[in-house]
Amino acid sequence: MELNLRDLRYFEAAAQTENLGRAAETIARSQPALTKAIRRLEQTVGGPLFEKAGRGVRLTPVGQVLLEEARRLRVSADEALRHVADFSQGVAGLVRIGSGTVSVGALLPQVCHVLLSQAPKAQVSIEVGASFDLLEHLRQKQLDLVVGLLPPEKDELLIRHPLAMEEVVVAGRTAHPIFKTRRISLEMLLDYPWVLPKPEAPSRQWLEAAFAAHGLPPPTVQIEANSIPLLPQLIAGTDLLSFVSRHTIASERRARLREVQPSLLVLRRELGVSSRSGGYLSPVSQRLLELLKQRVPALLVSEFE
Repeated sequence: MELNLRDLRYFEAAAQTENLGRAAETIARSQPALTKAIRRLEQTVGGPLFEKAGRGVRLTPVGQVLLEEARRLRVSADEALRHVADFSQGVAGLVRIGSGTVSVGALLPQVCHVLLSQAPKAQVSIEVGASFDLLEHLRQKQLDLVVGLLPPEKDELLIRHPLAMEEVVVAGRTAHPIFKTRRISLEMLLDYPWVLPKPEAPSRQWLEAAFAAHGLPPPTVQIEANSIPLLPQLIAGTDLLSFVSRHTIASERRARLREVQPSLLVLRRELGVSSRSGGYLSPVSQRLLELLKQRVPALLVSEFE
């Protein structure tokens, strides 16, 4: 079986628009040329890829399977071309970074400035989001590196490059009424509403599991946010409690946050850089990885001491 990458590109356009005329306009080709490409693919796979749907078309089950494979092949082909181009250009090239919303991510701009001073022709693409989403994008070859929470050690698809440890604790504004209590217990923490990340966030799952381990219900969540940097600002002017890193408490001086003592709930987690096991890292990606490993630990110390 032989697949033509150009035919696959035409097929993807038709699948996306669900209209052969619009698809032909998208790829700047005639509709007969597009139809011939689809016919060649159908002969190769041995079945129809589209069926009529009103004035347009839609994928058959065979077409849906081919679309998934076509996207994978295109990503692999793009990566192969990047590989060749990077070797011809030296340290020039594109590095695609995922930045989690934890302390390490805040230091990424400083490291990027150093990279660009050493490789002025380098291009950097940064995607900010939750670490668990970014790690999945890394597995799917949509990113080269992810800076933030490290994946579990048992994840064979990813390589871990540890940089620092972070401790996440319960916090509130300095004028929060809980600080008037001499002895604070876990049960007292449930007397107040909370602002927390979305349920799929690892820190929230850990927190709820910790309460459950003591036979207690989870906190009442009054505000959910998928942006960790928003949490300090959301609790600064309210009587909400939250679960944030000690680095965040130290750095958000204007928010006037305070850790709830004693530290009854402490999540210790590892921060660093993740790359894909067996995946190609361009010269510029390798250089950025080395800069992160060299610079971030020292930057963390200077930033939060």
